[in-house]
Amino acid sequence: MINTSNFDYINVLDKAADGSWMRNEAISNNLANSTTPNYKRQDVAFEEQLRQSIIGATEGSLDRRVHNANLSNVKPRVYTDAGNTSYRLDGNNVDPETENVYLAKNQLYYQGVLSGIDHEFNMMKTAMGKGK
Repeated sequence: MINTSNFDYINVLDKAADGSWMRNEAISNNLANSTTPNYKRQDVAFEEQLRQSIIGATEGSLDRRVHNANLSNVKPRVYTDAGNTSYRLDGNNVDPETENVYLAKNQLYYQGVLSGIDHEFNMMKTAMGKGK
């Protein structure tokens, strides 16, 4: 994480990218284990922590809240989703079709976050007179 106010939004987007990357790994693991008996699907929680770090920051504009966000508390966490639920006789609760939808959704989210980071750096380059 870069410690200057010029990088506030980049730092927030970086945390979102980390969480999304971990989710991609969890979904890929779910797909790889879709036929493993008693395997329970996993997911990653991070969006609520990220939102709370921004909302919980000092009152004011979004820029002020992003600047004061405590991102050290945002730690993506892998958890077992619906661990007591099984959709199949072998105890596995992974639905490959649903996982592929989650994977596509997460890939779009990740691409959006990367586009946001790219946009922030392009704005800095433009401000320094080195833009496109």
